[in-house]
Amino acid sequence: MRQRRLFCSLLLVAAAGLGTSGVAAPAAPAAPQAREHRPTALDQVIPAPASVRTGKETYTIGERTPIRVPHGSHEVRRVGRYLADLLRPPTGYDLPVTTKGGRGGIVLRLVDGKGAHGLGAEGYRLHSDRHGVTIAAARPAGLFHGVQTLRQLLPPSVEKRTEQPGPWKVAGGTITDTPRYGYRGAMLDVSRHFFTVEQVKRYIDQLALYKVNRLHLHLSDDQGWRIAIKSWPRLAAHGGSTQVGGGPGGYYTKDDYREIVRYAASRYQTVVPEIDMPGHTNAALASYAELNCNGVAPPLYTGTAVGFSSLCVPKKVTYDFVDDVIREVAALTPGKYLHIGGDEAHSTSHEDYVKFMDRVQPVVAKYGKKVIGWHQLTGAHPIKGAVAQYWGYDKTSAKERQQVADAAKKGTGLILSPADRSYLDMKYDKNTKLGKSWAGYVEVQRSYDWNPATYLEGAPQDAIRGVEAPLWTETLSTSAQLEYMAFPRLPGVAELGWSPASTHDWNTYKHRLAAQAPRWEALGIDYYQSPQVPWPGKK
Repeated sequence: MRQRRLFCSLLLVAAAGLGTSGVAAPAAPAAPQAREHRPTALDQVIPAPASVRTGKETYTIGERTPIRVPHGSHEVRRVGRYLADLLRPPTGYDLPVTTKGGRGGIVLRLVDGKGAHGLGAEGYRLHSDRHGVTIAAARPAGLFHGVQTLRQLLPPSVEKRTEQPGPWKVAGGTITDTPRYGYRGAMLDVSRHFFTVEQVKRYIDQLALYKVNRLHLHLSDDQGWRIAIKSWPRLAAHGGSTQVGGGPGGYYTKDDYREIVRYAASRYQTVVPEIDMPGHTNAALASYAELNCNGVAPPLYTGTAVGFSSLCVPKKVTYDFVDDVIREVAALTPGKYLHIGGDEAHSTSHEDYVKFMDRVQPVVAKYGKKVIGWHQLTGAHPIKGAVAQYWGYDKTSAKERQQVADAAKKGTGLILSPADRSYLDMKYDKNTKLGKSWAGYVEVQRSYDWNPATYLEGAPQDAIRGVEAPLWTETLSTSAQLEYMAFPRLPGVAELGWSPASTHDWNTYKHRLAAQAPRWEALGIDYYQSPQVPWPGKK
């Protein structure tokens, strides 16, 4: 009996893969296992879709998948080629773009009549089942936004530019999606520090992923003038020759600016140029002595103080200058808006400020554009169709808030950019090395957790045109620094502009946001790993 038990024990040891010495024997190689990928649920993208109906059948993009643009216009075919350019490198598939009809594959289709009902200029409908994915829209912009949703439904490795293993599955179901607001913007300050055309394009691509449709370029300030003006050439040649800290600066030729406008349009973003005045004008004053009341040009400025410069309101030449600049910039700009600044004009008397703004606004209208100004414009007399961009914060006085709300009641439109919510250059916390903190620290939850419709007490909801996330660059000089301050806050502001208020919930949003991190890493985007967000692999 004892021998039998010993024999059985030896059999058990051998079966366990151990020698009699107790050392593990080498394990046999495991059979290759197919990697299991659970497709991203339709309601997990950013911005949150307006409506989601889940289905059971998934679609897998494969070697024989075509991208169909049946009866597609040139613009629709361009969206198809954009999608193909995104998907070909990581999948390794041909993904031919074809105008032929047929069943299966990825279909981009413009619809009208009942099929377009409720979609508007930017909405789309995405349907996925085992046969394929169809994106339908009334306008090409809607198709493009639908492509961004499809992009987020695929694994994050789809963003890489080298072939990846896949599989490329899309969850089944239907998304019907339209934006809450027509104006969903991001501002890039290229005056404090200059950014090249390629750097601006990179930011445009990042904005496109979250359905941002306005790129506000802050083209002039005390530290630099960044666009060539033929009738006043020293503005760029001299006024654009430096930046904060004394670097070389730079400026956009007219062809450079046209290229930015063209590229933004290819991502369904409209450029809103800003020429800030009457303050924030030292670069112009340094370039032309006659723009100064005393006729003496000040030196170029490389610091970060504000409020010390002003155009000379009484001089006729000031308005010749304004007319020329607005005429040339308007001629380069297809969009309907031209931003005239108007903030922090501390060296301009209130009386002169009102005179200046009342005289400049009609010039913008004369050249076929609508006025946007920072919300101090409401202290003058906003003309019909003007839009005020509110950048106040919790410490802004009740009187100033009321002034903006009263203007909105009289018909002035509002873009909301509260500094302690949507300013992307505000520090996250006391340990953030970049950025500023005059509006307080702005963590990710604070940036997301507000409602544009009710934020400014007394302002009619129908006055709200949308939201914008400004990124000032006193402390930022590289693309990596821009991205660190923009991400992860930018997607939240974009969601506030696109998604219905009913979807707004921090506790669910933070998980959707966390899931974006591998995508940013694949795109080479450095981001702030906020402790408020449950990032993958982080405790």
